[in-house]
Amino acid sequence: MNESAPGRQVDMRVMAAIVASALFMQNLDSAAIITALPSMARDLGEEPARLGVAITSYLVSITVFIPLSGWVADRFGAKRVFMAAIAIFTCASILCGRSTGLGELVAARVFQGFGGAMMVPVARLLLLRRVSKEDMLSAMTWLTMPAMIGPISGPPLGGFLTDAFGWRSVFFINVPIGILGLGLVAWKIPDVPPGDPGPPDIKGLLLIGVALALLMFGIETVGRGVFPRWLPPACLAAGLAVGVLAVRHCRARARPAVDFSLLAIPTFNQATLAGSLFRGGAGAVPFLVPMLLQLGFGRSASEAGLVSFATALGAMAMKPLARPILRRFGFRAALVGNALFAAAGIAVCAAFSPAWPVMAIFLLLALGGLARSLQFTALNTLAFADVPQARLSAATSFFGTAQQLSPALGVVLATASLEASTALHGRHELLTADFSWAFVISALVVAASAPFFTRLRRDAGGEVSGHGGGRPGETGPAQPTSSVPRSKPANM
Repeated sequence: MNESAPGRQVDMRVMAAIVASALFMQNLDSAAIITALPSMARDLGEEPARLGVAITSYLVSITVFIPLSGWVADRFGAKRVFMAAIAIFTCASILCGRSTGLGELVAARVFQGFGGAMMVPVARLLLLRRVSKEDMLSAMTWLTMPAMIGPISGPPLGGFLTDAFGWRSVFFINVPIGILGLGLVAWKIPDVPPGDPGPPDIKGLLLIGVALALLMFGIETVGRGVFPRWLPPACLAAGLAVGVLAVRHCRARARPAVDFSLLAIPTFNQATLAGSLFRGGAGAVPFLVPMLLQLGFGRSASEAGLVSFATALGAMAMKPLARPILRRFGFRAALVGNALFAAAGIAVCAAFSPAWPVMAIFLLLALGGLARSLQFTALNTLAFADVPQARLSAATSFFGTAQQLSPALGVVLATASLEASTALHGRHELLTADFSWAFVISALVVAASAPFFTRLRRDAGGEVSGHGGGRPGETGPAQPTSSVPRSKPANM
């Protein structure tokens, strides 16, 4: 898309804002439910840390079904699939709000994850197929900027709704948003005709789904005493074994469920693998902060939501700054330096105590939001900088799977850290010191991503960022800088 064509530029921005309604609804839901967890735990008779399964079950579900999203979008048309996904997500939200036990809630969240799996990657695909490299960074900024309203409004809205109407209203708020999104998509988004992607890789999808489900079940239940002690380790071992079979199967297929040959593209490789490490550590923070404020500091859900709002506010403030920063420093330098800065911001959270002024906590959380927002924008853009147009469906499915799995692992990392700390100290209740250890571990995981970003070339993604004299849009999305033949196996 050419910026010299004003009408077309407006269309791109309008379309990005509309498809971002899906991201807004998902992020609003994810941010609000975290603030409501303590109230949900009391109502359902569960331990607050154990309610993390309500988050991980959704994230695992969305991860399992995302590999199918690219094929479904090609087969039935991206707009049609996008609208159906919004409808499913909205209906599942109603079921979540009507749940009377943890089992019902988890089942509804799995159904909600299926809708999210078809919704978010297809939204990105709708946009990527219509922009050139010159507009890719702007498009990603426009796509993510409206979606950041979800995390901004989620914590305070979740807190106010929980205190005023109960935690069930946190899910019911998705209903008017979903209806509005459906109307806007039907009105403004152009139809995308279905294609012929060939038969789906059913065996690959089953292998990947089983592997992810076993791994996440094992991680989520290990050490909790809910199941026999041998079951979680057995699930972990079985998940790894099935995962190896899934990778081998996909690398041998012409049209695999997950196209691992995309990892031979350096920019996609680092944005996906090293980016997952960063997302895993950073994904623990939105879970830990509201829990610390309520359980450690004795704040109400509303107060915790208002303070947590600082992280998303900082993220919004970074959006207009991302393009100048990436043009000045390039993807490699920005990703390395910012990963370390973000890790330091998370580590500082370990020092939080009830004696800290609320404004000081607010400002530090806002700075952390700035750093994480820059990293996410850079990773989301770099991942597709060198991907050929014909392989965008496969790339969005692969990247979306990694993008959703990482926060699930982050929540598991947070809950495991909290439970390990309480077990080591021989108690069951959570104290402020337990959260400190969890923040330190999360910071170390985020910092561990920095060395991997140094493997990028200095001019990596230059056509997208304009760094180093690169001219964005010179080749367009169908002419990547680094093209890899489909049959070549990936270098893992």
